[in-house]
Amino acid sequence: MPLFSLPRLIIVLLLILTMPSQAVAASQAVTEGWEYRWGDSPFTPEGVPEWVLNDEPGQWQRIGFPSNPPGRKGAENVWFRVTLPEGEWQEPVLYIFSVDLIVQVWVDGEQIYQYGNFDSQGRGRFEGWPWHEIVLPQGYEGKPVYFRIFSNYTDIGLWGEVSIMDHPDLVLYILKNSLEALVIAGFATLIALLAMIFSLLQTEKRTFASISLFTLSSALMLVSESQASLLIAYKPLMWDYLAAGSYYMLPVAMALLLEQWLTNHRPWVINLIWKIHLVYLVGALLGALAGVFDLSSTFPPFDALFLVSLVVIFAVVVRRIRWMLREQQVLLLAFGIFCALLIVDMAVAHGVLPWGRVPVSYGMLLFSLAVVLISLWHYAGTQEALTRLNVSLEEKVAERTAKAEALAHREQARVRMLTFENEKNRILGDVIAQLQDCPGLKQAFALLIRTFPDLCSPLQGAFYQRGSGERYDRVAVWGYGRPAPLPVVLDARKGLPRPSILPELKQSQESGGLGEDGNSTTLCFWINVESASAGIVTEGILLLEGEGVFGKAESEYGSARLFSALDQSIQRIGITLSSIALREELQKFSYEDALTGLKNRRYFDQLFEHESAVAQRNDLSLSLLVVDIDHFKRFNDTHGHEAGDRALQRVASILQRQFRESDIVCRYGGEEFVVIMPGATSDAARDKANQLCEAVREEPITYQDRNLGVLTVSVGVANWPDSSDRPEQILNRADQALYRAKKAGRNRVEVFG
Repeated sequence: MPLFSLPRLIIVLLLILTMPSQAVAASQAVTEGWEYRWGDSPFTPEGVPEWVLNDEPGQWQRIGFPSNPPGRKGAENVWFRVTLPEGEWQEPVLYIFSVDLIVQVWVDGEQIYQYGNFDSQGRGRFEGWPWHEIVLPQGYEGKPVYFRIFSNYTDIGLWGEVSIMDHPDLVLYILKNSLEALVIAGFATLIALLAMIFSLLQTEKRTFASISLFTLSSALMLVSESQASLLIAYKPLMWDYLAAGSYYMLPVAMALLLEQWLTNHRPWVINLIWKIHLVYLVGALLGALAGVFDLSSTFPPFDALFLVSLVVIFAVVVRRIRWMLREQQVLLLAFGIFCALLIVDMAVAHGVLPWGRVPVSYGMLLFSLAVVLISLWHYAGTQEALTRLNVSLEEKVAERTAKAEALAHREQARVRMLTFENEKNRILGDVIAQLQDCPGLKQAFALLIRTFPDLCSPLQGAFYQRGSGERYDRVAVWGYGRPAPLPVVLDARKGLPRPSILPELKQSQESGGLGEDGNSTTLCFWINVESASAGIVTEGILLLEGEGVFGKAESEYGSARLFSALDQSIQRIGITLSSIALREELQKFSYEDALTGLKNRRYFDQLFEHESAVAQRNDLSLSLLVVDIDHFKRFNDTHGHEAGDRALQRVASILQRQFRESDIVCRYGGEEFVVIMPGATSDAARDKANQLCEAVREEPITYQDRNLGVLTVSVGVANWPDSSDRPEQILNRADQALYRAKKAGRNRVEVFG
């Protein structure tokens, strides 16, 4: 199972937010033709279950869905089988929501998947409840697929949903289904952190600590139970332990909160409930970790205990709810809705209700919103009181300090500054509009260099752009009638001038001038650009000098407004540049294969169509190579997927070295690569292909300081006009040549025709 780094996962989630719902996860449910058989199959001397080799139709019974067949009678092993329907898939996988508890999958007498370890008696330990992605072999259509399952849990078999889809669609499907839970968990975590801060600041109010514990536990439960957690780290049992711990903590946190609210009524029953649940939490987790029992066996007793606790809590709260504050009643209502959703989820998990996705996260969202609304209500009351106090103080200060002449001068300065700001806002609007039309950061900074003199006038200054290393080169200077006193280069290693802030500006004015020389001050603004890959980077530095721009009577007000306008303008420019950088990165990601750095299939499809048209229009030769790594699946199975990724990267590097700059190398999919050679003849393409085969054979694959040996490649070559009537046909011709090369023994080159 490939892992997602956290930044990449965040980017993918943002893309899914903007993606239409019908574009995610086309799938084909497997709901018909299921059969089951109790017990476990004997095995042949070669280790193949006899039940997958012999039909024995009288021993198999039909079932609507492969879960909890009738007549279990304490059985711990069951087999299911089904014939998968046909479909047009590129990378077909069988998706199973969950399995109780461990499973093997067999097709044509070969094991294609296993989760968990079966001993000689067909038993095994609980390994967690992940979702399963089973890669289907070629030609699976019309063949029975067998599922060998062991479970000493209350449920046995597959659970939830079973469907066929393409691997990329499955990843999007998992992320789409987990998106709500992850967003709500993030919101709940923020509430928990704020409540924790308040509990540290106001130690006498312990309710904040209980609210923080409850919301943090709920958030951890949502993340742990979301399917996307396995994309972050494929450790199912770890996530199940986190889910169990956070789930078992919920009644502890809520009972602690109720105990604090009902202190005056001596709620000994509530005190007993949270202690019992805390003991159960510690005992269940420690016992499971010590191997005394499986973690899965701790859920049914807890659900029963939780239901009893909820009934008792409800009985206690109903008798005393009229003495509670309004906000406490609102929180209890939100908690009740959350618990109702948990009970429905329990019923689905234990088969009382038919399977379906229960929106438990909505209950957590409702509770978090209730906490926020109550906080805002208290905050609004506090702010109203502060506002009245501030108004009263301002009126007194105004009465004592009001002077007509000062007010007149201030109003005159305001009019002049508003006129100045309106003109600058007009110029800034034009600059922003032109920046948004720029295709990249290079063109955007070229535009800024031309427009900064107008935007910053009447201030004189210079603009520095980040260059090579850690230096900033002066690329524009304006307003000086003599050589500018500002440096030509700023070296970040020696320290950059710090961005100016308004208090520093006022302090320099009060000292008798605007700078060290008594006449002016140098203002510094950093232009920061934020991107998904590099984060926040200072791409430019703007230095301005404002000698004699405003009169003494209006300098404080005018300088503050000028500084504020300039600061807001630079921030808007930085935001616009960040959007351009993000747009450039997204365009790069859409055409680049993340593992190898080569162009991807989408790029190839568009470029191949273009090159085919150019070749036919100009009557130029066009060659195409399809390259496949020999026995790559065996290499992956032997050394692991991480070593396989290293091998793909090494072959991609060799491909890039072997071909001309005018040739285009792309990763076509899996272990397959394609090379477009505009203007190359069949002989030239064949020679290049032979050189590639030799280069791959001579370069060993190393991983973690281990020599894993060498790989070989098979290459199919096709050329227009030698191999086909039309250029667009040579992809199919090259693929046929590749098939011929693999059939002839691999590690060779075949030219179509």
